[in-house]
Amino acid sequence: VQLQASGGGLAQAGGSLRLSCAASGGAFSSYAMGWFRQAPGKEREFVAGITVSGVNTDYADSVKGRFTISRDNAKNTVYLQMNSLQPEDTAVYYCAANRRNFVSTRLSMYTFWGQGTLVTVSS
Repeated sequence: VQLQASGGGLAQAGGSLRLSCAASGGAFSSYAMGWFRQAPGKEREFVAGITVSGVNTDYADSVKGRFTISRDNAKNTVYLQMNSLQPEDTAVYYCAANRRNFVSTRLSMYTFWGQGTLVTVSS
């Protein structure tokens, strides 16, 4: 499956952005999906994940209460609504697909990756 992330850009602290990740060429509706991010000089880290049905989600502690992951299987798209953005949220954000229907925080569990979209939050 091919994943195309979009929606990144520049936001002020306290602002919002919504990222989208469109899937093509595979069985999107059978994959759990995740969002990860990588800040300059840091390792890629888990942000949020969602199972196929959307019922089960998980978030990194640093984004709980501010970010919301959702998906629309009819549109083969997963979203990440980011509110109350902070400068420490600045990173390249990646979407990824897990062939198994559970949310994992481990990068190695995700088979397919998008190209990333840059989010910059100014103070």
